[in-house]
Amino acid sequence: MTFMSQISNQAEAPERRRIKELEAMVAEVIHETPDTTTLVLFTGNDRLNYEAGHFLTIDPHQFDALERFTSFLEDLKGKKEPPRAYSMSSAPHERYVAITVKEERYNSGTTKYPPLLSPLLVQQTPPGTKLIITGFTGPYTLGARILAKTKHLIHICAGSGSVPNFAIIKSALKDHPEMRHTLIYSNRSWDDVIFRTQLESIERMNSEQLKVIHTLTRDSNASALGPNVRSGRINMNLLKELVPGDLDCHFFVCGPAISSAERAVAREQGVEPQPRFLESVLGDLKTLGAARDQITYESYG
Repeated sequence: MTFMSQISNQAEAPERRRIKELEAMVAEVIHETPDTTTLVLFTGNDRLNYEAGHFLTIDPHQFDALERFTSFLEDLKGKKEPPRAYSMSSAPHERYVAITVKEERYNSGTTKYPPLLSPLLVQQTPPGTKLIITGFTGPYTLGARILAKTKHLIHICAGSGSVPNFAIIKSALKDHPEMRHTLIYSNRSWDDVIFRTQLESIERMNSEQLKVIHTLTRDSNASALGPNVRSGRINMNLLKELVPGDLDCHFFVCGPAISSAERAVAREQGVEPQPRFLESVLGDLKTLGAARDQITYESYG
């Protein structure tokens, strides 16, 4: 997942962490969906210091195949292209670091610039590829304050927003087996569900700790796929069904938000930008009565 803003409402200050540049090799390529790929990275390090939910960054300047596109975008923007951030789908106890990348699309009239790095990572990065990564950091993690406050995490995700939550769930099931998880996961179709097989397996093996509910926005017959698959978007009725009435839980929310380009277009037109997934979910949680310190969220768009 790439994201343009990283926001957390956790009260505790994040641990000061030394960012390191590492040489990595792509050990395995897993095609999760037609437009999403997991890159399993071998770094040669026996133990890497990171937390579930962290991200790493990759600088596009290291790829010769992107040189002309990078130069063109820098001329167009008048500034250097920055590294791209990708959430890690691996958990610290797992053998290798992994990132899961969803290919960004260029949509005429709404996307300001064509995507630079994600198409290469998703479609044209074979095993054996060497690259430089920088990591690991980010506030979208399960900290001690949350662990002390509740034993129930509700993960609300859309698309590749599931990536850091997938890592958090795997890590917590190992290190905090007393913690329960409800994952509410929205996608366009059943074929777009990232980690679908893995989630089914993890839920089956941890049925007391994990409940997964899927919502499909472009499949009106989603219920035929099972009782935990719903049609439509995540909405207030679904949240009322799954969120405990006493709100004894903590929310991790991750998915697409209004982009800076969309905000700029809306300003030019003198209108408010249309809310996307993140804004809609946060609004619904506020209506339900969730406090700000009960929500950790990460946005991209």
